[in-house]
Amino acid sequence: MGKTSSPHYDAIVIGAGPNGLAAAITLARAQKSVLLIEAADTIGGGMRSAELTLPGFIHDVCSAIHPLGASSPFFRDLPLHEHGLEWIYPPAAAAHPLDDGSAIILEKSIEATATQLGRDAAIYRRLMTPLVNDWDKLVKMTLAPLLRVPHHPIALTRFGLPALLPLHTFAKTFFREERTRALFAGLAGHSMLTMGHIASASFSMVLGILGHYIGWPLAKGGSQKIADALGSYFQSIGGEIITGQWVASLAELPSAQAYFFDTSPRQMVEIAGDKLPTSYQNRLQKYRYGMGVFKLDWALNHPIPWKAAECSRAATLHIGPTLADITASEKAIWQGRNSDTPYLIVAQQSLFDSTRAPANHQTAWAYCHVPNGSTADMTTVIENQMERFAPGFRDCIIARHQMNTADYQTYNANYVGGDINGGVQDIPQLIMRPALRLNPYSTPARGIYLCSSSTPPGGGVHGMCGYYAARSALKEVF
Repeated sequence: MGKTSSPHYDAIVIGAGPNGLAAAITLARAQKSVLLIEAADTIGGGMRSAELTLPGFIHDVCSAIHPLGASSPFFRDLPLHEHGLEWIYPPAAAAHPLDDGSAIILEKSIEATATQLGRDAAIYRRLMTPLVNDWDKLVKMTLAPLLRVPHHPIALTRFGLPALLPLHTFAKTFFREERTRALFAGLAGHSMLTMGHIASASFSMVLGILGHYIGWPLAKGGSQKIADALGSYFQSIGGEIITGQWVASLAELPSAQAYFFDTSPRQMVEIAGDKLPTSYQNRLQKYRYGMGVFKLDWALNHPIPWKAAECSRAATLHIGPTLADITASEKAIWQGRNSDTPYLIVAQQSLFDSTRAPANHQTAWAYCHVPNGSTADMTTVIENQMERFAPGFRDCIIARHQMNTADYQTYNANYVGGDINGGVQDIPQLIMRPALRLNPYSTPARGIYLCSSSTPPGGGVHGMCGYYAARSALKEVF
């Protein structure tokens, strides 16, 4: 991926994460000349994979499991399988181990999931069945800006009434079994919000729906394969990519009619500040970043020895046995304190993808949330939580790799303070993401667009932020 050969482009995209790639592809498909510039040596942003522990052990540096990627309207419209992307679907979407040695499994089947939920089985069926049936309608509304007229108001109302509740209220109102409440709390934890935030239930509902609709797949060979497929397709339709080039100012770039920033709002101001009104810059400086993460990657000589054997049917696990436990853990982080028994998200991709580790070995990772910017070492508390549900886990470890919030921001400058979601995803900031504008991707400067996860619909590997930003420019500039 070499140097530019053209003095002028229709568009230049800064940052080659999922949304930068999506913006570049959308523009190139519209017959525009597009240059994509990435500061790192490889494209991908959060979709990179690397031998973090030992040679031959392939770890996903950030994103690992991709229900949104597999169901994204944008990704599904691309021939990514022709460019090397192969999805692997574990038998179950997710597992949630409990202290009694059992586990709740988010199965592909609604019925198979409901039968685990005791008195809540009937309400679970009634809640989830129409939502899963409506997902083809809902996905185009949930992965879109909030301030728009819905195309399917009935489906959106069926989803939106419970989804607008705080997760704690939703779980207590709809369900009587603690295991059902724990299942939804574990799903909601991906939001990096507290269980008391308005609409935190929406994250659990979307992820639950996806578990039934399509499953929670991983990319064979690592998440880097998603980026490689997107990059290959982009180049096949005429796009150019430069890697290893840090952009400090628009003045150092070739001329273009439009510039797109797959960056944080803070970085966009640093690079394009002289083009943006001071009042708009001031609004962006008030943009709020949320919880950070502390992550451990492990090279293992044995699969994780879960008490509940059925946990080995899923690549993703949520550790935090009850609604009360997860509520307390996430509330502490939001208040600036680390938890001694944190909620964990765990991934064990190599159980289903033999390319991730040498024969008879495994990889796994886990992360917990921490206050933004925290550099506390959470290794012991994370591994204590793992031992709680998988006794003997430490005996399986042959190497580990740590990343705190500072490491994540160094890895990807978009992850301000270790926030991998591109900013707090509460209701005010989903509407005003990154600032209140009718078109959230545009700026007051003509031809300058923000296309990162700091725009709607927010974090996740789905490409929709970049897609909508590019569509805006095609209407406004071209």
